[in-house]
Amino acid sequence: MYITLEQVKKHLNVDEEFTSDDLYILDLITVSEDAISRHLNIALSELEAGGKIPPAITHAMLLMVGNLYANREPVSYGIMAKIPLSYEYLIGLYKKY
Repeated sequence: MYITLEQVKKHLNVDEEFTSDDLYILDLITVSEDAISRHLNIALSELEAGGKIPPAITHAMLLMVGNLYANREPVSYGIMAKIPLSYEYLIGLYKKY
């Protein structure tokens, strides 16, 4: 995994002592890595330098996990709007065409 449970919990503002969702969050980390790799058409390992991937990709993973954690259903009743310079922008920097 390229991001840790601790990093994600900090991003989500989830207390470290709250462990009920840990397995779910770990699943979301795996999902985010797979989804981003497929979106980019490249194995994330190919982006590694010194055992780490670019910070933009790491942050895109945190954004994806945060979105999936907050929105567990496919329907939203709030205002729908894209956030500029967010997930799509960050991973678009590394997309292989």
